[in-house]
Amino acid sequence: MYFAGIDIGSTMTKAVIVDSGGQILSVIKGPTGPEHRQLANEVMQNALAQGKLKLDDIAYIVATGYGRLNVPFADRQITELTCHARGVFSQFPLVRTAIDIGGQDAKCMKITDGKMVDFAMNDKCAAGTGRFLEMVAATLGIGLEDMGPMSLKSTKKVSISNFCTIFAQQEIVSQLSEGEKVEDIIAGLHDALASRVAALARRLKVEPDVVLTGGVAKNIGIVKAMSDNLGCQLLVPQDPLITGALGAAMLALEIVAKAQAQGQKVETKPRRLEKATFFE
Repeated sequence: MYFAGIDIGSTMTKAVIVDSGGQILSVIKGPTGPEHRQLANEVMQNALAQGKLKLDDIAYIVATGYGRLNVPFADRQITELTCHARGVFSQFPLVRTAIDIGGQDAKCMKITDGKMVDFAMNDKCAAGTGRFLEMVAATLGIGLEDMGPMSLKSTKKVSISNFCTIFAQQEIVSQLSEGEKVEDIIAGLHDALASRVAALARRLKVEPDVVLTGGVAKNIGIVKAMSDNLGCQLLVPQDPLITGALGAAMLALEIVAKAQAQGQKVETKPRRLEKATFFE
């Protein structure tokens, strides 16, 4: 039996298929666009092709993320917080605190035995998230993927006082004109961002193991800054982007396993994909 999770996030959409043992068979990632329904069909088609499967092979499908209600073939929709907690637990069974910094929000979760027991979330402002870092990289004229390695070369951290996108951009331009080094500006920015997220996490009382997920977790400078601010080592999944989709797939597996153990039949949606051309 096979199980699928679809995570339509604010900036990226992910699909994961696992087998009955929880082993990952396929992973598909792509940018989230305005046509969530069309995108969901496309990533599912690609995930099935990668795993050499047919849609009828999938026993259960769970959708999560901002666009979870726009996945017509999903059997159930589950919140991203619940799915992230399960996805982190599947990779780090000793996790007690999970921090996810995505494209437009940051969320911190307390986890016990794979279940979220408390959370704190910043979804009112994109300051310090992936979108914010993209803007900063563009202002500095560097690639987003270069920010982490460059920040590690810093010899001092330039103080960043503004996190409003426009004012931060103006402050960075001013610092450059004053001769501040790019790597020092980035290091200061990473430290300021980490301080904000760490304060969010401390509302929950941080306990190890602490896991950092989301696209921003690919930034080695952010990982270091978060570790310094929290005073503990952070663990990062091999692919921090797919945590929500993986958690959705694992929950799909558990829903079916629980029903079978109770001798019940699981209700599923008709297995049909619409024609999609999102990535063409």
